[in-house]
Amino acid sequence: MKKHTYSTGIIGNCAFLAHVNKNTNIEWLCWPRFDSTFIFGGLLDNEKGGEFSILPEGKFTSHQYYMENTNVLVTEITLENGNSYRVSDFAPRFHQSQRYYKPLMLIRKVEAIEGSPRIRVKCEPVSEYGKVKLHVNRGSNHIQYLGGEENIRLTTNIAISYVFDEQLFVLNEPKYLVLTYGEPLEAPLESTAERFLRETIQYWRTWIKHSSIATFYQPFVIRSALALKIHQYEDTGAIIAASTTSLPESPGSGRNWDYRYCWLRDTYYVITALNHIGHFEEMEKYFSYVTDISFAEDKRYQPLYGITAKKILTEEILTDLKGYEGNQPVRIGNQAYEHIQNDIYGQVLISLLPLYTDHRFVFSERKDSVRWIEFLLGKIEATIDEKDAGIWEFRNMADIHCYSNLFQWAGASAAEKMARTIDNKELVHRAISLKKRAAKHIESCYDPVRKVYTNAAKGTNLDASTLQLIMMNYLDPASDRAKDHLIALEKELKASNGLFYRYLYKDDFGKPKTTFLICAFWYVEALATVGRIDDAIKEFENLLQFSNHLLLFSEDVDEKDGSQWGNFPQAYSHVGLMNAAYRIAMKLDRPIFL
Repeated sequence: MKKHTYSTGIIGNCAFLAHVNKNTNIEWLCWPRFDSTFIFGGLLDNEKGGEFSILPEGKFTSHQYYMENTNVLVTEITLENGNSYRVSDFAPRFHQSQRYYKPLMLIRKVEAIEGSPRIRVKCEPVSEYGKVKLHVNRGSNHIQYLGGEENIRLTTNIAISYVFDEQLFVLNEPKYLVLTYGEPLEAPLESTAERFLRETIQYWRTWIKHSSIATFYQPFVIRSALALKIHQYEDTGAIIAASTTSLPESPGSGRNWDYRYCWLRDTYYVITALNHIGHFEEMEKYFSYVTDISFAEDKRYQPLYGITAKKILTEEILTDLKGYEGNQPVRIGNQAYEHIQNDIYGQVLISLLPLYTDHRFVFSERKDSVRWIEFLLGKIEATIDEKDAGIWEFRNMADIHCYSNLFQWAGASAAEKMARTIDNKELVHRAISLKKRAAKHIESCYDPVRKVYTNAAKGTNLDASTLQLIMMNYLDPASDRAKDHLIALEKELKASNGLFYRYLYKDDFGKPKTTFLICAFWYVEALATVGRIDDAIKEFENLLQFSNHLLLFSEDVDEKDGSQWGNFPQAYSHVGLMNAAYRIAMKLDRPIFL
């Protein structure tokens, strides 16, 4: 059986993300925001999804790579006759006028490498998820696409007739294609595109130079950091789980979800990864996003929100799209926003702890501390004895979940530290009391015969999320209980090559068929935490084979053949890699050059 990997790379500028296939086609681009309709959606339907390709006539081979330490993607096409050309794709991002310039603009530079290749450009954007074909209006040096929310314009130095008629032409000098949404490019084309390319390359390389990344498998961590960065919607600070929707967790499973939203339950892991690489600007923007949600909520948090903190994310099924490789349904929106997920309050509290314990953050900027801590402790107090949908968002199952109570315990622990920092004894006592209540629930999940914590109170099923009992220091990593718990989990949930299942019991859609990549990276962290450092390194190295050709990782991996499945690239898989690499590097306390 042939291994399935995603054949796209991503480009972005913190305003939009696009997927570029190895065949040069822009397979996925949502405008004007991450959660908008796709303009190009060939990933889900190669007929109704539109196309933006730069292809030769006849057979060809392709080689795709990133310019080192950037989010500029290069695709090299070689024809059978030896002629070849290069397409450099990027989303402009750089400092201009004392702020970041990040327009809704996709730039493609096309240049010959060898010989005089003949190529054809096809640009056919769509709107309303493929329901609307845009009207094409030809200009002197541009083509306009009308009929969507805003005008889309393609500005180019290629003969407009060649693009308009999709006609082959000889590539004998560098050509530029600039696609814009709303505001067209009015500046000189060639010099502007070249300047934007230079400045974008410089921006990304400077951003990496200003990152604190240990030398342990550094190229993988750098690529993960660059991928994570462009999953942040800078306007609000939200970080989305993935830029795609409805890529199945496994073929025919029906587990096809829209991940273009921000899950608060992942806040701690994301903030931790950003903290490890020393990027406070992104952390502060994310803090602001979470704070805005917190003070707008008078009841309970949702598991996820839109990138502008939108609450209602009604799930729809688009029946007229074929779906990725024929996998349906295609969903937009996510019904999980209605779920009860009680780990969230603890996630937010521990994510905000650096504001109180890290002196790089100015103390005077911590406004409304008492109100803030009281608010979140009140949420924990109100939900601590409640059944919820758990981290995996079961649609028709509720329990007292070990993981939910762990984060309530951790959140109360963080609140205790914050309260001590601001010298509020009443809040200290309240936090300690809640820690004890949460711990009581966690202990109700312990199975003394198997020496393991189960997924829920008085349950029998095991769940990879309970690995966090070790990393969160609820269990002393040096204790036999922590080591026995890890052994029991790996015995039941570990797959070959270090892969790890979330769980193996039936949920609303049956039994999971693929492993969950972030759980495998949690397993690596747990191994390092309990001192099994050689095992941690071995398992970490095994996991690296499951990236695609650009070191990008999916959400799910098939144990049998190593195929990538689920939404792609999955920001949280990259967060898992970053945190696991950091944990190992800190344990080794010495540089490793690989």
